[in-house]
Amino acid sequence: MNKVISAPVQKPDANEPHPRLANRLLGALGARDFAVLEPHLERVTLPRGKVLFEPGDDVHTTYFPCQRTMVSLLIVTRDGREVEAATIGREGAVGGIVSEGHKPAFGRAVAQVPGSAFAIATSHLETAKLGSSRFGDLFSRYADALLAQMMQGVACNALHSVEERCARWLLATHDRAGDHIIQLTQESLAEMLGVQRTTVSAVTSALAARGLIKTLRGRVEILDRKGLERVACECYEAVDDHFARVLPEVDI
Repeated sequence: MNKVISAPVQKPDANEPHPRLANRLLGALGARDFAVLEPHLERVTLPRGKVLFEPGDDVHTTYFPCQRTMVSLLIVTRDGREVEAATIGREGAVGGIVSEGHKPAFGRAVAQVPGSAFAIATSHLETAKLGSSRFGDLFSRYADALLAQMMQGVACNALHSVEERCARWLLATHDRAGDHIIQLTQESLAEMLGVQRTTVSAVTSALAARGLIKTLRGRVEILDRKGLERVACECYEAVDDHFARVLPEVDI
């Protein structure tokens, strides 16, 4: 039997929102489709740095990040360096989106912003897809939006400055965090951008000097979102617009 949970199980909290409110992809499901999944969903805690799967692992579990939780999909080089390929938060899911899960992962999935998530055996997700064309269509469209994010990221890394990319990443994180304060270290930001920590320090200091952000210990506060949007490259808007067209019922 496949092991469903690879992260600590969190006891239900009366203050925690219902799964359909905590994760927007789950919230986009119809009541009948969600009822098929609900008995198999388990809330788990994802601490920062928690690895959900490594390259080559069979993806037996799918995770739906909740509220502020964010997971990064990373490409890992032979010498151990990492670069982010995609960011997934409360708008989506990690693992087993297209296949039934018995296929090796290409990259590493790591929790970057800690929090809770709902975990489900990917086999249950696959059964639900086969039983409902609407369910399968929703996840196919989400896979399309995720692929667009990855494709735009390739162009962004090749063509745009570190400052533009940093602003784009902060905006995307701000969307998913739902708060002006993002729990994020400069080390994490450097890893996501594939640059040295000193480079990130210089870029964030410049953004802070312009009154756009405020850097705190392990946190970044967004002070002027409109100003940050002006600094960011076109990639942020391109991905956001495509997501809205492909998945209008799921608001990032």
